[in-house]
Amino acid sequence: MRDVAEHAGVSVRTVSNVVSGYTHVSPQTRARVQRSLDELGYKMDFLAKGLRSGRTGFVALAVPYLAEPYFAELAQAVIRAAARRGITVLVESTEGDPEAERRILAGGLTNVADGVLFSALTVPAADAAATTSDFPLVMLGEHDIGDHFPRVGIDNVAAARAVVEHLVEQGCRRIVALGRNGSENGRQRAEGYRQALSAAGVRRVNWLVVPVDDWNRAQGYEAVRGLLDGSGPLPDAVFAFNDALAVGALRALDASGVRVPDEVAVAAIDDVPESAYTHPPLTSIAPDLDVIAERALSLLEEQGQRSGGGGAGSARQEATPFQLVVRESSRRSGRRP
Repeated sequence: MRDVAEHAGVSVRTVSNVVSGYTHVSPQTRARVQRSLDELGYKMDFLAKGLRSGRTGFVALAVPYLAEPYFAELAQAVIRAAARRGITVLVESTEGDPEAERRILAGGLTNVADGVLFSALTVPAADAAATTSDFPLVMLGEHDIGDHFPRVGIDNVAAARAVVEHLVEQGCRRIVALGRNGSENGRQRAEGYRQALSAAGVRRVNWLVVPVDDWNRAQGYEAVRGLLDGSGPLPDAVFAFNDALAVGALRALDASGVRVPDEVAVAAIDDVPESAYTHPPLTSIAPDLDVIAERALSLLEEQGQRSGGGGAGSARQEATPFQLVVRESSRRSGRRP
């Protein structure tokens, strides 16, 4: 900074104000300092800046699985939004392990980051209620741990309801809900399924909720093969709780010679990029991941600006937009899309 100050004919403090974004510098002086910065090739030492300010310039993003397309897309959206703020994202995978998720709630990533964006899978509300941390943390997605931390995500029940309402509009009545696994996400999506069928007057004898151990392709394939090999009547639709389950379901139906959507329609939630290229292309709920990332980072910044740093007790919950993307897997001829 001394070299830049001498080159620009200003004080070191003025150079510091310019590189730090301080607003009370005249346009002429700012332009002169910027020319010197450019000519001398000055680069900000972010480590030194962090030591002085007490902030690292990093946020941590914790997700269950990076191998699953939805979480990879979510991570990309957060990285894009953070880059616009000059923030670097450190990504952690919990593998859905309850102990790993508890460590994050207890501040396990705060030694390397100014705040945490956390997409939880298994940690119960009781653990969040017992947390006394005061670091900035925002929950991402639909896993509900109560009103202990701010959370950003779609209305899970409404999204599931929209999928099932669409399948009912296509003439489907024996609709399989594929994905019950004991998680809060699974509970909410099953609730949306039940609400839609009840509102449509579909008899409970036709309600069929199929459990799985995890939301992946293999589980979707095995669950649907089990249905097809069973003695019960063939369902006329599958509502998969995420796209990965739906991809497995589509493969099982194809392997059994079942025509989609004429015999069995398929729809899901997540709308990951591969869903447009399955056979047939998959109908799915598309959450706006860029909006989720932007809102979550804004809430994280608001927490960091408050005394105490945020954390438990900050109960703001934000529902973000979603849309149903109708494709060939559920669009039956003669029915409205």
